[in-house]
Amino acid sequence: MSTLYIVATPIGNLDDITLRALEILKSVDAILCEDTRVTRTLLNHYGISKPTIAYHSQSKLSKVEQIIEQLKSGNNLALVSDAGTPTISDPGSFLVSRVREELDDLVLIIPVPGPSAVIAALSASGFPASEFLFLGFLPHKKGRQTLFKEIAECARTSVFYESPHRFLKALNSLSEVLGPERKIAIAREITKIFEEIKTGNVTEIISYYTENPDKIRGEFVIIVSGL
Repeated sequence: MSTLYIVATPIGNLDDITLRALEILKSVDAILCEDTRVTRTLLNHYGISKPTIAYHSQSKLSKVEQIIEQLKSGNNLALVSDAGTPTISDPGSFLVSRVREELDDLVLIIPVPGPSAVIAALSASGFPASEFLFLGFLPHKKGRQTLFKEIAECARTSVFYESPHRFLKALNSLSEVLGPERKIAIAREITKIFEEIKTGNVTEIISYYTENPDKIRGEFVIIVSGL
C-alpha cells in the first residue's frame, strides 16, 4: 500500500518545520508542490534531494491522473504547498478528494501537521478562538459584499486572507458594515523579518496603513471580532 503524505511547510521562517516532516520529505519517492522553485529552496536548505512534481490550481486533470497512477504503482508521495498546510485555501484539496474517491482502499493519506497562517495569526490576536469562521481568500467580485455583511453579523471571530492589492479595499468594505468600534486584527509577514500584528477598530487600522503604505506587502490575515 502506498502513502500520500500531506506535509505542512514553513510560512516564512525555514526553521519552522517539524523533524517528522523532514524525515518524510527525505523518504518519499517524489514531492508534489505548487511551485517547484519555492519548494526547492526549502529542500536545498535541508540538503534534501528528491524529484519534484508541479501540482497547482492550473494543473489539468491529466496531471491528477498521472499522480494517481504513481500511487497505484506503489510510489509514496508528499504533497506540500508553497507555504503552510496543504489543502487549506489550496488546490491540493481537489487532489486529496480524487485520491480518496479512486484509491481509498489502496492508498493511505496521512497528515503531517505544522505551520498554518490562520492559526498563527489567531493565536497572537487576543481574539476568542475556541470557535471561529474561516473564509480563506474572499472572491474578487461576485458574492464579495455579501460575505462582508455575513462577517458583520457573525457572533464568532471571522478570519480571511487578503492580497496587498485588495487589502485597503477590503478594509473600506469592512468599515461600511462593521461600524466604528468593532475590533479587527491584521497579521502580515508572519514568522518573517517584518512580521507585524496590529489590532484596533477599522478606522484606526485604515489610518495606520494609509499613513504607512510601505507596510502593505505580503499576504494578510484579517481577523474580525464577533458580535
